[in-house]
Amino acid sequence: MPYFDAASAAPLHPLARQALLAALDEGWADPARLHREGRRARLLLDAARETAAEAVGCRPDELVFTPSGTHALHTAVAGALAGRRRVGRHLVVSAVEHSAVLHAAAHHEAAGGTVGEVPVDRTGRVAAEEFAELLRAGGSAAPSEGRGTARGPASGGGATALACLQSANHEVGTVQPVGDVAAACREAGVPLLVDAAQSLPWGQVGGEWSMLAASAHKWGGPSGVGLLAVRKGVRFAPQGPGDERESGRSPGFENLPAIVAAAASLRAVQAEAAAEAERLRPLVDRVRRAVRDAVPDVEVVGDPLRRLPHIVTFSCLYADGEALLHALDAAGFSVSSGSSCTSSTLTPSHVLRAMGVLSEGNVRVSLPRGTTAQEVDAFLDALPGVVRSVRGQLAPQATPGDAAPGREARGEEDSLTVDALGKRCPIPVIELAKVIDRVPVGGVVTVLSDDEAAGLDIPAWCHMRDQEYLGAEGTAYRVRRR
Repeated sequence: MPYFDAASAAPLHPLARQALLAALDEGWADPARLHREGRRARLLLDAARETAAEAVGCRPDELVFTPSGTHALHTAVAGALAGRRRVGRHLVVSAVEHSAVLHAAAHHEAAGGTVGEVPVDRTGRVAAEEFAELLRAGGSAAPSEGRGTARGPASGGGATALACLQSANHEVGTVQPVGDVAAACREAGVPLLVDAAQSLPWGQVGGEWSMLAASAHKWGGPSGVGLLAVRKGVRFAPQGPGDERESGRSPGFENLPAIVAAAASLRAVQAEAAAEAERLRPLVDRVRRAVRDAVPDVEVVGDPLRRLPHIVTFSCLYADGEALLHALDAAGFSVSSGSSCTSSTLTPSHVLRAMGVLSEGNVRVSLPRGTTAQEVDAFLDALPGVVRSVRGQLAPQATPGDAAPGREARGEEDSLTVDALGKRCPIPVIELAKVIDRVPVGGVVTVLSDDEAAGLDIPAWCHMRDQEYLGAEGTAYRVRRR
């Protein structure tokens, strides 16, 4: 069964397995002790730290191991904000950061800090100039002008204490201009934290970043190991009870066997990265082309060029995302989704929302190392039938010109209202599509929907269908037919 969800967790690398088994025998003792077993464990820990630091591009004494990538991000945000609290309490993040960063930002805001959010374009990429505009240098309390949004007390926050930017997006694979943003941060005197979880397996992150976090299970290491690099000179105050381990930045007994395996696998995957990227990128390009050609009403999202080599994400109109994942799983393909259309989360993916692209029927394909062309071809052969089946289950007669089944379509000659209240995506968009040609060109269809996803999917449908989105008032979304 092809596994196409490497962006969530990559299969354990063979060298990680070998290193883990060896370290279970040799690295079980406390590396803080001075006896023979402790010294042997310390040598293993030091060697793992040197290996990981070389892969990251920092000094060994700048890097600590954490229980996860999320823990590393939370520790980095809290420690940097505390260390620079006299400078200011303003935090800048991109709108598409990992939820771990956004949760840390929300916690900071709840404690009285301010947060500036940098928008992205439809490919999911920030503009370095817009990022720079939200940086407050020198202690100015007034937010900068620009497209970005500032939250928290309007007059509070002072200067920017920290900026956060991922190196590449987890959901759509878009690579961010870290080097340019890092230069802007350095000019403003603001440290930059980079979430490198998705990109580090493919090579070091360029630019003069200040802190970097990553997670071993993203590159084929064991789960439960993260890393955090803090450059010398960055003001950093670890939060919570103190601990003598890992420079006081990650308390608790180190999981030494997992750390050794994580470092060994990181070195291995980076050594293989160039060759593997050259092999996987054409496979992803094939998926991008074939999905558009073989599946009607689909939007491939993310930057087509500035992206990671193994991720492709697309959204299918008139399809439930959860149903698509189940159907693909039944067909033998393990994929994931950033869609809002699942029973577990009734809100749109914050990444897709920030990009302004379609969220319904969203599928993320992320190829692990070793994926074959035959596996990709098998997926592409199965996908059109799966999408047809899922769409048919939702609206078997969903053809333009039909009224929405079970719903009232009412109106005058040049306007029409469709009641989709109580229905979650993709039903509101399906019902819109089915009645749009019942009004003349210039006529308006109003869709009543209380599903949060409608605020994203109806404008995205208009963009895909070249219709004019007029905006929303409460639960009423208005579309003019072109």
